[in-house]
Amino acid sequence: MTAKIIANRETNRRRILRSACLALSLLVMLLYSGTTQAQQPSNGIALHGQPKYGNDFKHFDYINPDAPKGGELRLAEIGTYDSLNPYILKGVPAAGVGMVFETLMDASLDEPFSQYGWVAESVTVAPDRSWVSYKLRPEARFHDGSPITPEDIIFSFEILRDKGHPFYRSYYKDVAKAEKTGEHEVKFTFRETGNTELPLIMGQLPVLSKKFWSGKDFSATTLEPILGSGPYVVDQIVPGRTISFKRVADWWAKNLPIGRGRYNFDSIRYDYYRDETVALEGFFAGRYDFRLENTAKNWALSYDTPAVKEGLIIKREIKNELPAGMQGFVFNTRRPLFKDRRVREALGYAFDFEWSNKTVAYGAYQRTQSYFENSELAARGLPSADELKLLEPYRGKIPNEVFTTEYHPPVTDGSGNNRDNLHKAIDLLHQAGWDLKNGKLTDAQGNVFKFEIVDSTPMFERWTQPFLRNLERLGIEASLRIVDTAQMQNLMDDFDFDMTIGVFSQSISPGNEQRDLWSSAKADQKGSKNLIGVRDPVVDDLVDKLIHAPDRESLVTICHALDRVLLWNFYVIPHWYIGSYRVAYWDMFGMPAISPKYGLDTSDAWWIDPTKAQKIMDNQRRNR
Repeated sequence: MTAKIIANRETNRRRILRSACLALSLLVMLLYSGTTQAQQPSNGIALHGQPKYGNDFKHFDYINPDAPKGGELRLAEIGTYDSLNPYILKGVPAAGVGMVFETLMDASLDEPFSQYGWVAESVTVAPDRSWVSYKLRPEARFHDGSPITPEDIIFSFEILRDKGHPFYRSYYKDVAKAEKTGEHEVKFTFRETGNTELPLIMGQLPVLSKKFWSGKDFSATTLEPILGSGPYVVDQIVPGRTISFKRVADWWAKNLPIGRGRYNFDSIRYDYYRDETVALEGFFAGRYDFRLENTAKNWALSYDTPAVKEGLIIKREIKNELPAGMQGFVFNTRRPLFKDRRVREALGYAFDFEWSNKTVAYGAYQRTQSYFENSELAARGLPSADELKLLEPYRGKIPNEVFTTEYHPPVTDGSGNNRDNLHKAIDLLHQAGWDLKNGKLTDAQGNVFKFEIVDSTPMFERWTQPFLRNLERLGIEASLRIVDTAQMQNLMDDFDFDMTIGVFSQSISPGNEQRDLWSSAKADQKGSKNLIGVRDPVVDDLVDKLIHAPDRESLVTICHALDRVLLWNFYVIPHWYIGSYRVAYWDMFGMPAISPKYGLDTSDAWWIDPTKAQKIMDNQRRNR
């Protein structure tokens, strides 16, 4: 080959390379041309696309900016508490204590995932999402009057990462460093590019006082009120029994767009009850004002009272568009008993949802069929072309049904005769090496199939007992154990259970929190939400893809694929859901005309109507 030919080819190679580089540069410019908020300081940021509210917005649409202040809101909780620090693994934090603190930004409840400046005046995001910086409001103050500084923000990040709940370690693991970049500015640099959610995650950072925590053990439980900067401060406590919060009258953020018209009650009080039955009686006796009803039987039968009939108590359902997530009987796959997928599938046939829904819940519920139920994120039908393209590399590593069959949990006719499903269960258990011997399900080594369901409330006992009876018909020795709240927390943190009743909540824009729910790295990390003990490289890979989804369409596709893989591994026996909030309240409130799609904003958007409240007080006084 002549030198001239070689030179000409080298020249052509360089031209092609220059053209490719130019095309790549143009592509990058196009990819980020639609995200102006990622290049210029802005009051708001959205996960995908543009935030709904502009830089000059005055208040959220679902808020009454002229809502009056005053009065007391009384609420109820079940169980107990022993700590005022909600950010650590130890202890049970008091209800409502989050109101003492603020975050850099605050989410709206009428968008899938957008945030607006709170302690931060503005946010700037790198075009490739490799960093995010926040300019703090100079007027931002802690309750003792001291200013919120970049040093406080950096301290908050580092103390939560190093000594906070393990959840934060997972949440912040891709943050390489936090640094002060100006008198009122702080910057977070990430270990990699393209994590679309991470800038918003940093906006959720709780703001803690470096000075307050100096010389204190952050990881220890405490009943000493913690210095914050939020709309409320701790007022009075009776440890484990009651806690009340007082509105900060001169709260520095009350006239900000995110604060206007919110946090209207002068005080908010939580009383703790030992169980749901006593709590319901307390509500009808006028001991507290608002109740979110979670029990279908109560909703159907228990509100037939004079106060409801006379209109003194309002009973209503408020529709929402939130993912219902997954509630169900959760297998702890760390237990050898539940490692076989066929065993987990088999036990699902012993749960007769149709009969229990009719008998126990008066037909109130629908069966959960997705980890993202009640949303567009739920997998339905067979995989789409985009899903198949995503899933094909995993063929042979995931159940084949992911590709061929739409997931549905077992169905019965609701008669209570579950014989056909129990036969299917026996076949699967036989395939997994279990056989009936003298009425007991036994393996080849003579071990009896035996396990325990643990829970912290008797609320689900009416659903669990029929399930236990069907398991007994299979020769399985299963029992239910109810423990107190603190013990339940310890058992879950240590993964010390066979089966439990768990809830895997989801947002409309899932992202980094999915690692805590499903990743292999979290399977043995105490306090993580991976209760199941999922250790699956395919799930790890899908979660990583989900976190780096470049747009909403890709995020939905990846959620569908992840949903199918989780469902067909039978990690839970799905329960049920309802696409609305069932609420009851004494008719003493004013509320905005608009209810947000993605949340229930009772404590921060409602207010006391003095005329209505006086009527209720007079009635309750007469009936004492």
